[in-house]
Amino acid sequence: MRVDAFKHVDYLWDESKAAELSNDEIALFIYRSNVLGADLRITNYGGGNTSCKTVEIDPLSGKEVDVMWIKGSGGDIGTLNRKGIAGLYLDRMYDLQRIYRGLEHEDEMVDLYYRCLYDLDSRAPSIDTALHGFLPFKHIDHLHPDGLIAIAAAKDSQRITREIWGDSMGWVPWQRPGFDLGLKLEKCLKDNPGIRGIVLGGHGLFTWGDTSHECYLNSLEVIETASEYIAEREGKSRPVFGGARIQGLPAQERKKVASRIAPILRGLCSSEQRMIGHFSENEKVLQFINSNDLTRLAPLGTSCPDHFLRTKIKPLVLEIKEGALENPEVLKKQITPFFEQYRTDYAEYYNNCRRANSPSIRDPNPVVILCPGIGMFTFAKDKQTARVAAEFYINAINVMRGAEAITEYTALPRQEAFDIEYWLLEEAKLQRQPKEKLLSRKVAIITGAAGGIGKAIADKLASEGANVVLTDISEDRLLEAVKGYKKDIASHAVCNVTDSDSIETAFDKACLEFGGVDIIVHSAGLAISKSLADTTEDDWDLLQNVLVKGQFLMSKIGVQTLRKQALGGDIINIASKNGLVAGPNNVGYGSAKASQQHITRLLAAELGPEKIRVNTVNPDGVIVGSKIWEGAWAEGRAKANNISVEELPAFYAKRNLMNEIILPEDIANAVFALTAILDKSTGNMINVDGGMANSFVR
Repeated sequence: MRVDAFKHVDYLWDESKAAELSNDEIALFIYRSNVLGADLRITNYGGGNTSCKTVEIDPLSGKEVDVMWIKGSGGDIGTLNRKGIAGLYLDRMYDLQRIYRGLEHEDEMVDLYYRCLYDLDSRAPSIDTALHGFLPFKHIDHLHPDGLIAIAAAKDSQRITREIWGDSMGWVPWQRPGFDLGLKLEKCLKDNPGIRGIVLGGHGLFTWGDTSHECYLNSLEVIETASEYIAEREGKSRPVFGGARIQGLPAQERKKVASRIAPILRGLCSSEQRMIGHFSENEKVLQFINSNDLTRLAPLGTSCPDHFLRTKIKPLVLEIKEGALENPEVLKKQITPFFEQYRTDYAEYYNNCRRANSPSIRDPNPVVILCPGIGMFTFAKDKQTARVAAEFYINAINVMRGAEAITEYTALPRQEAFDIEYWLLEEAKLQRQPKEKLLSRKVAIITGAAGGIGKAIADKLASEGANVVLTDISEDRLLEAVKGYKKDIASHAVCNVTDSDSIETAFDKACLEFGGVDIIVHSAGLAISKSLADTTEDDWDLLQNVLVKGQFLMSKIGVQTLRKQALGGDIINIASKNGLVAGPNNVGYGSAKASQQHITRLLAAELGPEKIRVNTVNPDGVIVGSKIWEGAWAEGRAKANNISVEELPAFYAKRNLMNEIILPEDIANAVFALTAILDKSTGNMINVDGGMANSFVR
């Protein structure tokens, strides 16, 4: 097949790049893996596996030995690198066949893979190791393409495989991945010599080649053929998914509604532990959730183990009654029974399928929530996991659509699904995951975050595990500020804190991106240092609007989100030592800061019963990195203290008891302490000023 003829996959092989790696078979195998992983129609994040076999020199005997290099456990082919692979002696892999005791002892073989390691720097070998090891080909791809899984998950899958490829493809019925499945693949090849690949019932695809490029091309051709077979049949005998049952909301209204209901869903999904959300509304999702077949297909669950492990036994389908969207309390009351029923169903599934040695029941809340007319929400421990769950469920939608176009979609039997979800090897993998950071599963929105103290706060909270939404009045500075964050960590919203509509838009963005908000930090500010005579009404109004009104609006609008979630929360206001200390030329700024401090106390008293904690951080003399200290404010403070602007840093460092320079990072540490450590403190002030006796609270 000519590479320019592909319509359902992307041919991404770069000849010049491959030529640079031509003398390094392992590097070329990693390159092939990355190229395959770049097309989500071929395999999702963490899904699939790839391998190559080389001849190496044994470091002890000095003789040539055959070595298999394979993606290690928990890795991702799209981002695979040298540290993510395992290298194993092939002869030792075959020796394991002599001591294999059968399916009941399947799991013990994984530990024995370690005894086959050639490369002592290997990643932990994956459960797929034997599946690659017992096939004799130099290069092997094990992929989960939507088109192939649709065929693998369709009724009469074996017959359809033969209809498409004749004798050139093998077929193996569904079996959980492991050593025995590797033996089944070996037998399939022995019984069908000359085949170009094997379809795994309900699971995926194995393809191979003599070179990395031949293997890649073989994989694409098989996937293209399967996808074209489905495309020729879609919508011919009946509309896709039985046609539309409802019409979805217009795009802008969809987003607005999604942002308003996301915190309610998040709160209900977080009955066991707090979750981070993701929203999807692409064409494929909307076609499925608005269709006549939704209520028939969604409860069946997924077929491919990789899909199922990330999306749970089944999604929750929410039918929201007309009018409920207008009132959060009414909506919450209406949909709560759906969540209760889902948890009951999950517990029943667990109890019906559990084995004597099964791990304890896990969080019974849904991962995938389908809202006809609106879109798909996914909730997980972090943004990346929630986003990947959405990607996998979109793959599952593609599989259902394809299988239904051919014959009829079939899902994994519940017991098989349970044995994968509660597989002791999967449980061990979960237990090996690193301990979560103190602010993991939290979302923070920070005003004035494009620089200075606000940016330092965002950086600190993100470094401790939080998702952060940076807001500021300057979009250019915001775009620059968010560049330094990794994917799935940060978002941004232009926000004028004196405008309630602008603040609502910022909170909507946070809810759409991450499902809700837990931490509200009002750091936006400015400073004007003038005497009473020189302070104008405009000066006064500007300070009151940005510092006081901004804090009031952030709290008022933010609490609406916190209440929808019913998970408590934190409001941190960045005030100043100047709110406590009477000084010259400071009537406007000092009064505004004092108002901020007292609003904090008032709201702490009001919101405490809801476990919403409200606290203040009072900086002083934060000159380095602070926008406030540029221009007129610095000149005013220098004049008030009878020194030059150049002398200000030294002056402020020397005047505190500890003789310390106060940095934006010091303020960020105080915010972190209040949100992550001092979880039973509210209505408090933390002075971060190096010790100023005249600003001691008591």
